Amino acid sequence: MSSAKVLLVVLIGCFQLLVQGDEHNHKYMTGEEVVLWMNTVGPYHNQQETYKYYSLPFCKGPKEGISHYHETLGENILGVELAFSGLDIKFRMDTHNTVYCTKTLSKKDVGLFVYAIKNHYWYQMYLDDLPVWAIVGEEVENEFFVWTHRKLEIGYNNDRIVDVSMSIEKKVPVTPDTELEFSYEVIWQPTETHYEKRFEKYLDASFFKHKIHWFSIFNSFMMVIFLVGLVAMILMRTLRKDYQRYSKDEELDDIEKDLGDEYGWKQIHGDVFRPASSSFLFSTLVGTGCQLCFSALILIMLAVMEKLWTERGSILTTAIFVYASTSPVNGYVGGALYSQLGGKRWIRQSLFGASFFPGLVCSTSFFVNFIAISYHSAKAIPFTSMIAIAAICLFIVLPLTMIGTSFGKNISGALEPPCRINPVPRQIPEKRWFMEPRFIALAGGVLPFGSVFIEMYFIFTSFWAYKIYYVYGFMLLVYAILAIVTICVTIVCIYFLLNSEDYRWQWTSFISAASTGFYIYLYAVYYFVFKTKMYGLFQTVFYFANMFIFSIGFAIMCGTIGYIACRIFVYKIYATVKID
Repeated sequence: MSSAKVLLVVLIGCFQLLVQGDEHNHKYMTGEEVVLWMNTVGPYHNQQETYKYYSLPFCKGPKEGISHYHETLGENILGVELAFSGLDIKFRMDTHNTVYCTKTLSKKDVGLFVYAIKNHYWYQMYLDDLPVWAIVGEEVENEFFVWTHRKLEIGYNNDRIVDVSMSIEKKVPVTPDTELEFSYEVIWQPTETHYEKRFEKYLDASFFKHKIHWFSIFNSFMMVIFLVGLVAMILMRTLRKDYQRYSKDEELDDIEKDLGDEYGWKQIHGDVFRPASSSFLFSTLVGTGCQLCFSALILIMLAVMEKLWTERGSILTTAIFVYASTSPVNGYVGGALYSQLGGKRWIRQSLFGASFFPGLVCSTSFFVNFIAISYHSAKAIPFTSMIAIAAICLFIVLPLTMIGTSFGKNISGALEPPCRINPVPRQIPEKRWFMEPRFIALAGGVLPFGSVFIEMYFIFTSFWAYKIYYVYGFMLLVYAILAIVTICVTIVCIYFLLNSEDYRWQWTSFISAASTGFYIYLYAVYYFVFKTKMYGLFQTVFYFANMFIFSIGFAIMCGTIGYIACRIFVYKIYATVKID
């Protein structure tokens, strides 16, 4: 009987926990506690240079503290540092002007506030996962003032919070021995706004759906139509003439062939399928690029279907686990290509393929994290998060990559080229400077960059300024446009390269498409200089380090798309021509 009572008590307790309102289920009953979290504080122009809220001499409310745990890995990495405000807020119960703490300023406190006001510091708070921002103080005629009163106006619809706004009042001069009285008031207001639309107030539709954005999409779409038509017309007519010429050559006897003026891509049929140099690195890059392409596509589609931007760190957390789950793609493509190129050390290739891009990201992040720690910034990644990332790489990414490599080398690792490879490499004839692989590689990324650079402006602004990127349908369309433009441009470049009797098409196709990442990084430099007001060592290093990772990943993606398209093209044209 006693055990039955215990079980009943446990069930009642579990039921109470289930019906209790909080910020996790976003449902409250009248009088239930609503938690106001203080997040970070930092310069307005340096969005990523953030510090813990209580690093400034603010004081907490009298209510007992509530420990916060980081719910996602993305929160940890993004530097979310929630601290309980100590303010007593009850659902649908107004709070009149109430002083919750007092603070007597020392010379050190004055120095901190003055520095924060000079650098336009502002802070962020969260109430039921809704963000609220406010400035620390202001400077008036060389005098510094701090705002001490916060007026919260909270909108609710039935049992849900759907809107939060805050106004700041009562500016007090910042001088030594001044006693600051921090106060707050809460006003609850019913509203007809639906819970599902409560984040729409944070979206800048006039910015993201501007005519320029629509025009850039239309312009890129027209570029795709033009390029596809141009490639189809040029290649079909040119290749038809090539096939006719080569067919006529087949009817000539050996003496006439020797006296004839033979030229073109058919002459290098014995070398065009020669394995690329540095096959170990090449297969790793292509495998990594395939994984990045699939990860980006899946992440964009998830963002289109689900509002990932409404939850703190959800996009980053999703990106990490999507990348880890697509590791077999890396292993399969990299292992198959490495085997086709004659590689034998597939275990080493698998290890390198699994660690190449994560190692690049982690090493760059470690360098930035070292600077963040020296600045005592909230952006410093905790040691536990580093352990979590390492565990994901060791126990998820690595095994899945090795499984994919095993399948790749056994299933697709024995692809035979349509032409026999000559034992001695053919000498590459001299050609004009604009037909050299170096020029082709540099010029190949111009048009792909031109198709996405407007979208890059919106993406950069959402990440480096105070905008929330939510038009992932646009991003998906631009992603498709980028792939098509990259394919068309790279195929044309490689056709001209082969027609000049240069068989070094593998690396040239990859680098010519990958050069798009180089132009992306140049645009990032332009954006930093002319479109932002960032300053300081930490923000500058953080910006260029992250743009370096983004540009490298972008380059590997485009390079892979270009190589795979050219591989299909080269195999197709040489399989059609009759070779003795």
